[in-house]
Amino acid sequence: MIDIDDAILLLIDHQSGLFQLVRDLQQEELRGNVVALAKLAKLFEIPVVTTASVPDGPNGPLIPEIIELLPNAVYIPRHGMVNAWDNVDFVNAVKKLKRKTLIMAGTLSNVCLAFPAICAAKDGYKVYALMDASGCWSAFSKDIVLARLAHANVIPTDVLALIAELQQTWARPEAAQIAELYCDRMPSYRLLMESHARAQLAAKSGDKDPKSTTTLTKL
Repeated sequence: MIDIDDAILLLIDHQSGLFQLVRDLQQEELRGNVVALAKLAKLFEIPVVTTASVPDGPNGPLIPEIIELLPNAVYIPRHGMVNAWDNVDFVNAVKKLKRKTLIMAGTLSNVCLAFPAICAAKDGYKVYALMDASGCWSAFSKDIVLARLAHANVIPTDVLALIAELQQTWARPEAAQIAELYCDRMPSYRLLMESHARAQLAAKSGDKDPKSTTTLTKL
C-alpha cells in the first residue's frame, strides 16, 4: 500500500491544448479527476511537481486549477523534450524531495505518462499511474499502454481508489473533505449521503418524511 509520507504527486502535461486530443474519457471527466488529485494532494500535504511541454505552443498552458489549488507546487517547464524524465531539472526536483513513491498522471497517457513512469520505475521508484487522470487519443491505445505499464512494473490505479488508499480510515479530521471528494467524482455517492442524512434526521426527530406518508424508523 502507498505510504503517504513517502509519496510525491507528479502532474505531467495537463495542458489545455492536449486535452483536446483526448477521446477515451470525456474531457470534463478527465479535468475533474485531475482537479480531485490536486485537492487530495493539498488536503494530505503531499509534495507536487508539475511540468508542461512547450506551454507557449499548441499544447497550451497547464489548466488553471492546478496553479490555483497548488500554488506551492514545483513547476518545471520543458522546451522540446517529450519525456519529462529526460529533463534533468524535473528529475532533480523529484530527487530533492527524497521520496521513493511516485503517483503520476499525464496527458496523454501513452506518451506523457508512460515514458516517465517506465523510466522512473527502472530507476528504482515505486510508481503508481492514475489512468483516469490521464487521457488518451483512443480506448485502444489506453489498453495498450496499460499492458506496457504493467510489464514495466508500474502500478495502474484510479482516482477514487487512490483517495481510499490514502484515507485508510474515516476516523480522521479530514473525513468531511474526503467525503466531498468522493461526492464530486461520484454523484451517486452524494445521493447516498443525502438520503442517509435525511433518514438519520427523521429517525432522531421521530418526524415523517415530508415527501412520504411512511415514518422512517431508527437505523
